[in-house]
Amino acid sequence: MDPHLQGIGMTSPRTRERMTKRLSEQGISNTRVLAAMREIPRHIFVDEALASRAYEDSSLPIGYNQTISQPYIVAKMTELLLASGPLTKVLEIGTGCGYQTAVLAKLVEHVYTVERILPLFKKAKDHLWDLKLKNIHYLYSDGSNGWQDHAPYDGILVSAAPLEIPRTLLAQLAEGGVMIIPVGKQGSEQTLQRITRTADGYKTELLEPVTFVPFVSGKE
Repeated sequence: MDPHLQGIGMTSPRTRERMTKRLSEQGISNTRVLAAMREIPRHIFVDEALASRAYEDSSLPIGYNQTISQPYIVAKMTELLLASGPLTKVLEIGTGCGYQTAVLAKLVEHVYTVERILPLFKKAKDHLWDLKLKNIHYLYSDGSNGWQDHAPYDGILVSAAPLEIPRTLLAQLAEGGVMIIPVGKQGSEQTLQRITRTADGYKTELLEPVTFVPFVSGKE
């Protein structure tokens, strides 16, 4: 592996191992999720000045008023998405820096990821290519529209918080499919939700309080 991808010191494989052990202690039990978190070099997805903090359990700024989610939240959302079994097609709304995308790409057959901020979109794509992840499909677009061309999806993961769940995204979920999404106003309590599409509607589970950037429409 490229030395930069491998990491040294505070970005080394040993540091990733410590992060993974901490995630296990925090209740993450899916061994495939833990293995993906151990393998993906989180430090390449943040600015070099923040690389030494990449494996702390905290969110970090990535520019454009966006953040990379803390490792626990990435692992938790991924574990919840996979709880009902293997997934073939997952739609990710909010590529951001690409870290969550990389973790998903290790665990599902195809990831369809949508980002509305062009500089972030380009940078994330470069990092994901560096990792030689070839099962990711990219779209620069308004995430509230989803990606109808490849619907329905058996999983949808949303990495920004709307005030209410966009109906367009619900419509692109396959029967039996699961959506993991934070919902609520920034600055007040947001709740992570799991939505399962059933034969006659949608089942909603309220999971735990979270803090995410707001879900914004339009492109930049």
